[in-house]
Formats: sequence, C-alpha cells, structure tokens
Amino acid sequence: MEEFIDQLNEKQHEAVVNYMGPSLVIAGAGAGKTRVLTYRIAYLLSQGVKAHRILALTFTNKAAKEMKERISSLVGDDKARNLWIGTFHSIFAKILRFESERLGYKSSYTIYDTVDSKNLIKKIIKDLKLDDKTYKPNEVLSRISAAKNNLITPVNYANNPQIYERDRAAKKPEIHRIYKQYAQRIYKSGVMDFDDLLMNTNILFRDNTDILEKYQQKFDYILVDEYQDTNYSQYLIIKKLAATHKNLCVVGDDAQSIYSFRGAKIENILNFKNDYKNYKLYKLEQNYRSTKNIVNAANSLIAKNKNKIEKKVWSSKEQGSKIRILKASTDTEEGFIIANRIMDIRMAEHFEYYDFAILY
Repeated sequence: MEEFIDQLNEKQHEAVVNYMGPSLVIAGAGAGKTRVLTYRIAYLLSQGVKAHRILALTFTNKAAKEMKERISSLVGDDKARNLWIGTFHSIFAKILRFESERLGYKSSYTIYDTVDSKNLIKKIIKDLKLDDKTYKPNEVLSRISAAKNNLITPVNYANNPQIYERDRAAKKPEIHRIYKQYAQRIYKSGVMDFDDLLMNTNILFRDNTDILEKYQQKFDYILVDEYQDTNYSQYLIIKKLAATHKNLCVVGDDAQSIYSFRGAKIENILNFKNDYKNYKLYKLEQNYRSTKNIVNAANSLIAKNKNKIEKKVWSSKEQGSKIRILKASTDTEEGFIIANRIMDIRMAEHFEYYDFAILY
C-alpha cells in the first residue's frame, strides 16, 4: 500500500481504497472531500490503472488544476500525465471536437461566452422588432440556458403548452422565436455556447451508439466532484458514461446544494441509491475547518431539511466564539454595523484588516 494512504483518517481511507462499483461519498463542510477524490485517483494509479482510463469531472478549472497537481505530487508526473481531469464543459468540449462531424460541426468550432451569447440575443430581439424592455437579453438568455440544461430543443420549447403558458403569463410569448433564431444562427456560424457543450454531448451519445460505447469502454473509472450541483444534462451524461463499468464515484453534500437557481438538481444526489442499487455509502463527518459552535449551529439548521442524507458533522476543534445574529433594516445599515464591528474588534484585539472575511 502506498505511503500517502497513511495520511487519511479511517473514513477517508475506506472511501479511497474501495474503488470498485458505484460509490457515494457524502462529505460535510471541511471534511476533506477534495482530498478523498484526489487520493482515490492517486490510489487507482498506484494500483496500475492507466491514467487515460480515468475521468474526473469538476466544476472549476482551479479545482481541476489543483487536483492534477496534487495527484502528480503523490504518484509522479509520468503516472498522472494522461488523466482526463477537467470541468464538465472542458471535457465535453474536447469530446465534441473529436466527434464534431457527427453533429455537422467542424472540429475548429467556436465557443461563445456569455457576452457573445447576450450580444447575439440583443441583435435577434432587434431583428424581430421586439421590445428590449420586455425581452431583456439577460432574462431571455437565462430562459434559453434553462431549456438547454433540461435538453429542451427549440422545437420542443415551441410545442410545449406549459412553457408557452408560462412565457405568455410573463408577457414574453415570443421567446420561442428568439430561441429558434438563436439556435439557427449559432449553428450556421459553426458556434456552440456553454450550454451547447452539454446538450450536444447528450445528443451525440443519444444518436450515435457507437460513439457512446467508445467512451463507455474508454473510461474504466469516473469520479465527479460537487455532485449535488449537477443539472439534468450533466446527470444524464454521467449516467450514460458509467453504464458499462459502473465504477462511478460521486462526492458531494446534499446540505450544500445552493445552485438550484441555475439548474442544479438535488435529486441527483438524493436518488443515487435508486440509480445504483448496490452502491456503497461513505460519510465524511469530521469537520477540520470550523469550531464546535459553528458546526453545531449548522447541524441544527440542516436538521430541519425534509429530504436529506442523514449525517452528523462534528469537530474536534475548540468550542469557539458564539455566533452573533444582527438584524438590520436596510443593506446600508447592515454595512455600517459590520464595518463598526470590524473596527471595534480590530482596536480591541489588535487585528489587521486582512484577518477579517465578509461573506455575502
């Protein structure tokens, strides 16, 4: 067994070395979930698994970069060099470049960022002679993005009575026309936006079973970070890719699901047990980051969640200062209260400004 495994606590160790079959790692805040994901990959490599057979999906480039650097430091650059580690969008953009002809694109297709997409939406609204105060580009783009993340094409969108009724009630009955124009124009220009990278990967796998089988066979082990933040489109791709070997490890925390407004489906993590009947559940419950008071306060709030995966996060750190709750009438008053509180603590306890953090 590799020496780096000795750096893990008992629960982390279990989640790292038991790598066969589907696994759900529930990790409370500050419990070392990134370490488990990183060490699990390093352990796979130390057991002789080839790097190019491992796929690890993250939500940020920073997380992917740090993970790969850490794995290289544990097992060496040679073993880690060919790992498929990246964000959902970067990994699927790579696959789409390899297989672009199946979708009628060139491998050199352009990827629009949010600014590019918004500018095109503005132009379409103008061309259709719609009121840009009613059809605000940000809102329209958000609707189109939500549709794509739920795999709703322009045709499906236009023919869905519920969607039409919702848009009509919002006094935006022409969104389906904007969506249709938007999809046609970016396709004609050889362009995909960020949401297309997910939607088109789903379409690629749906309509080309040989391509799907190719990638199912390619990846023996699939690992996903922050699984509670996956949307429907991401969920389907992961499920399809893992269908052959079923060596899928997802790491996350249902209690930290905060991105439903951008399409995240908490059901993905809650229903993992239904998708994979023979799954193994590992709970990382020791918080290494926070004091007892903070952990206990968080537990008391999370306990009120109706649908959750039971866990009891704990800390071996000191009791810590009590949490103060301050009420303010306006955001301006709130700012003054916080600023004055920082000044008081700084003067009394001789702290510097960089010792303080404000979360909002």
